[in-house]
Order: sequence, then C-alpha cells, then structure tokens
Amino acid sequence: MRKKCVAAIAAALLIAGFLIPAALAETVNWTAIRDARIVPVNGPVIEKGTVLIRNGVIAAVGAQVDVPASAWIIDGNGLTVYPGLIDGLSSWGLPQAAQTQAPAAAARAAQPQQAQQQQAQQQTRSWGPRDRPGTFSWVRAADQVQLSDARLGQARNAGFTTAVTFPRQGIVAGHGSVINLGGRTAGDMVVAPDAGLFLALRPSGYTGFPSTPMGIMAYFRQLWLDAAHYREALALYAADPVNIARPAYDRALEGVLGAKRVLLPAPDPVQMERMLQLAADLKTPAVLYGVVRGYEMAARLKQAGTPVILNVRWPVRDRDADPEEEESFRELKIRDLAPTSPKVLSEAGVKWTVSSDGMDTPRAVLRALKQSIDRGLKREDALRALTLTAAEIYGVADRLGSIERGKIANLVLADGDLFNDSTRVRMVFIDGVRYLPEPEAPQAPGAAGRAPSLSEEEEQ
Repeated sequence: MRKKCVAAIAAALLIAGFLIPAALAETVNWTAIRDARIVPVNGPVIEKGTVLIRNGVIAAVGAQVDVPASAWIIDGNGLTVYPGLIDGLSSWGLPQAAQTQAPAAAARAAQPQQAQQQQAQQQTRSWGPRDRPGTFSWVRAADQVQLSDARLGQARNAGFTTAVTFPRQGIVAGHGSVINLGGRTAGDMVVAPDAGLFLALRPSGYTGFPSTPMGIMAYFRQLWLDAAHYREALALYAADPVNIARPAYDRALEGVLGAKRVLLPAPDPVQMERMLQLAADLKTPAVLYGVVRGYEMAARLKQAGTPVILNVRWPVRDRDADPEEEESFRELKIRDLAPTSPKVLSEAGVKWTVSSDGMDTPRAVLRALKQSIDRGLKREDALRALTLTAAEIYGVADRLGSIERGKIANLVLADGDLFNDSTRVRMVFIDGVRYLPEPEAPQAPGAAGRAPSLSEEEEQ
C-alpha cells in the first residue's frame, strides 16, 4: 500500500513538473492595425500599411507585414496612425488640489486683508537657505500618480497618450515623471520616474527669504553648493567610516543630487540669459519653459544647445480690458509674433515641445499649433514636437515618440490630419491597450477653473 502511495505521489509531482512551466509560459497577444495610413515621424509616410503589436510593444510596421493568424485585426481603412502625443510639461495624473494654483497676484487681490494675514501666519517663516524655503526636491510625481484623474480621458480624446508631469508646490517643486495616460494601476503608468527637477521663481508656501526672483536664484546656487559639499562629505565617510563623522541625512540635498536636469522659467530674452547662466552655475542640464517670445530667442538657444517647452496659450487681449484704452506697441507685437515662435525655433534647429499648462482643454493645444501652422510652421515639425522631440528632450526616445519596432505601442488612430479641427480621434493605444473616446466633460465658458499659464506664473 505504501509503495502505491509513493508511486502516486511521484506521478503527481512528475505531471506537475510538466504542467507548471506550461502554465507559466508567456501568453502572446497580437494586434494588427491593417490597411491604414501610417505616419511614423522618424521616416516617410506609409500610405497603406500595417502596425503589428506584440504584448504592448510594436513588433513590426510597414507596407508588407506578416500577421499571425491569432492576431486581433483592426481595420485601418480611412484612418491615419500617428505616434501617441506627448505633453511636455503637465500636471495630468497628479492630485489637482496640489497642482491648480491661481496666479499669486490675482489670489492676493481676491482675498480680504484679514484672510491674507491669517494665511501668512500659517506659512513657515524662512530666515535663510538652511531653512530650505519652498523646497520639495525629494518629492516625485511618480509617487503621486492617480489613475482616477478625469483629465486623463480628455487627454486621450485629443490623442495624448503620455505626459511629463511635474509637482508644482514651492520654488523647488520636485521631480517630474514620464507617465502613460492609462494602465491597470498607477504603477503601470510610469514610464520613467525621474524626468527632471522643476524650479520656479515665484515665492510659494513660505514667508521671508527669498522673496524676489534674484533672491530665489541666489538660493538655488547655494542649494547646489550645499549639495556638492554633501556629496563630498558622503564620499569621505564612505572611504573612512571609522575616523570620519557620518554626515546627517538631508533629503533636500539627496533630491538635488538625483536631478538629471532642471526646468527653468524663461518667458523672454532677458530671463533666458539669466537662466542659461544659472544652469551653467548649477552644472546641471537645463530645459527652459515658457519661452513666449521664442521668436526673439531662437539664435541664442541654438548656440547654447538648450531645448525648450513652449507655452502655446498665445497672448490675447484681456476680455475685461477697457475697449477705449490704447495698447502699447510692445503688447501688440508680442501678441502678433508669439504664434510664430514654433516656426522660428524649428528653422533655427532648436529642440522644442509644448505644454498643456493654461489651456482650457487638451484639444486646445492642437488648435494653438494650427495657428502656428497658418503662420508658416510645417505640419511635420508640429507633429515631431509633440512626439519624438518631446521624447528626445526627456531621454525616452528609445521607448516613445515614433512608430518603429521595439517601442511602446502608444498610438493614435484618427480620421484625418490631427491639426484639422474637423478630425476626430477614433481610438488610442497605450501600452498596446485600446482606449475608445470618452464623453467630454462639460467645459465652463472662458478660462474659469483652468490652471494658470506659464507666462502668468512667471509674471508674479
């Protein structure tokens, strides 16, 4: 009897040994978008071709592609396939309460004096750099991503599949992350956890030092000097932990040392020069954001080799302005020439992408670029800025930004040119998963409830 039991157990184990590897074998999911017009961005347009997706990654693209018999076939006839669009500076996917801040000047004007005093009393008083005023360099957007953000569906409806999203509190706001705008979990959304450290020149969340843009820049320089000293102290301790005192852990300096790049505000040529010098002093690669007057800054940016993120909420006359009041020539010039910035930057060979900040809807980003196309920007340059160039700026072009073998299957299927207002996005793919358009959320008239534009933030 015992021998029979032993034999039965051995047989069961032998069967399990064969079944377990089979159960653990990879399930291959194939999707083929067939007979579509394909715009790879990194190569010529394929007028009628196939994009083959294997487990969320592009397996093949071309006019002639062998499609496995088990593939899910999507008829692309009459549709154009684009790489998923990338928002180069965003707050999509992050808690909105922490991100949507009214411009400080407007907020102060709207508050009664007593409320302003109470708010000031609640804020931390900073007496110098050691207090780390407005510094959140240890914060990472990747740790705050929320799959439930309703803005993700609106963004997908416009063709956006990826965003480089940044915290915005304080003056050293924290590290941004490259995230896909869909996934089973928040963790699934993160493509690259560290996209750079966001810096701002508006005092926020504290009182006292530093209270001016020049003071804030001086603080940045001191913070980076402190970080360099901290790194040296850590190295000395690691080399001789017996005789060298252990440095106290400093999360603010740890966050600075981990920065791959810094994002600096530069709405105009004067600020651009200051930021280029600041980046050189910090010895950290920089990306300039804002760049409203990029049409005046292109040559210098090309010389410096510095990429930029454009605020495409083009300046307009204030709706509440007195119609009898004359506008200055400077204001009229900026309003007229701002939409030409993308064209001028492209012609100069400057790497640029765009931000959704300050826009009423994600679709408004495409409408703004259509204005630039009407002023001479090539459509292919506009598309590249929203895809491959954005990926290059943040160091993820090996995974995103074009339709080619081995890249993440982030795709947009539209029934025409993306920059035409009549075009509709029929579906998007994120990590190879299809998302159909969602009902548009009701949009309040005007700009009520929107995030401030980059230019507004830096005018404070």
